[in-house]
Amino acid sequence: MQTKKEAEKQFDYLKKGSTEIIQENELKERLENSLKNSKPLRVKAGFDPTAPDIHLGHTVLLRKMKHFQDLGHEVIFLIGDFTGLIGDPSGQSKTRPPMTREQINKNAETYKQQVFKILDPEKTIIEFNSKWLGKLTSFDIIHLMAKYTVARILERDDFSERLKKNKPICTHEILYPIMQAYDSVALKADVELGGTDQKFNLLVGRDIQREYNQKPQIVLTMPLLEGIDGIEKMSKSLDNYVGITEPPEKIYGKIMSISDTLMYRYYELLTDISMSKIREYKEKAKKEEINPRDIKSELARLIVKDFWGREKSEKAALEFDRVFKQNKAPSDIDKIEIKSEKMLLLDFLADNNIFPSRGEAKRIIRQGGLYLDGRRIKDIGFMIDLAKKDKIILKIGKKRFYNIKKS
Repeated sequence: MQTKKEAEKQFDYLKKGSTEIIQENELKERLENSLKNSKPLRVKAGFDPTAPDIHLGHTVLLRKMKHFQDLGHEVIFLIGDFTGLIGDPSGQSKTRPPMTREQINKNAETYKQQVFKILDPEKTIIEFNSKWLGKLTSFDIIHLMAKYTVARILERDDFSERLKKNKPICTHEILYPIMQAYDSVALKADVELGGTDQKFNLLVGRDIQREYNQKPQIVLTMPLLEGIDGIEKMSKSLDNYVGITEPPEKIYGKIMSISDTLMYRYYELLTDISMSKIREYKEKAKKEEINPRDIKSELARLIVKDFWGREKSEKAALEFDRVFKQNKAPSDIDKIEIKSEKMLLLDFLADNNIFPSRGEAKRIIRQGGLYLDGRRIKDIGFMIDLAKKDKIILKIGKKRFYNIKKS
């Protein structure tokens, strides 16, 4: 009875933030057996090294892996150095351009360094799927492909959409979900984690494991994290991302820029704060018993602390308040030197490429979006004067600062 209760407790902890668990009863059963037999579950999540940097969107899965790790289960961080050569077609409206082995190796090395900001390096197994996929002979691949039908593969939403629109599907793309599924066979995975866009691939893993007389893995999908714009999926190409290696002040500032609605979703997916506490924050904010800005500040602190530690997290918070509450310049801002004591402001902006064009600079000045030492400047004929000053702080909008000094 005690084992069943503990298994239920683990299940509730693991379910937090997830979109779907296939099947829930299977996971509960395996958790209970794991506790009875003191045998940890083998939990797998795969990452194709398609980009060198990990952002908060990637950490949604990493945090769930950490939850399994905290409960004593065996976590496998799988780098898809072989499948990366194919390119995951999930969510793609066209064939991905192939990556070179050199790009994959470089990105994989960066991944290894970054994941340990969340996962415990002593308890994490890192595998590369080229270890087994690279050894498959032509015969082996034909034998593997014979275990799944083309009709089932073409049920994928992205493939069916491309067919409807007469967009090509290359034959190597059909290989991808089968190869990912074989990873689960090679690793004897009990659980595979993935984003909602990976659901089809993860389910193929269950089918292929059955073909190899293995117990089918439990599939646990996590939502795709919206970027700081609150609209599109977090992506570096859309510039709505928060990179985990970005400076603490930058991470903090980006989190403070998100909407109040998105803030609670970030709490759910990017922190270990309980759902009951998140609901409490929502209720208190609704009753105006607490300022949403303070709740967001706590979120920003927690996220920065995960990647940079408590001290740098607190410094980032103080720096943000210094700039946005006290209207002071940041401690560390870009310095630009000018040769003469006096210079036309417009020339300075143009010479230093502060704006893409003189026309854009004139527009910002006339709209009152530019300040020198706290004074709003709206005259496009204004002269910078360093005759009696060592420096002048230029502020553009809320976030851009420059320290102007005489050389």
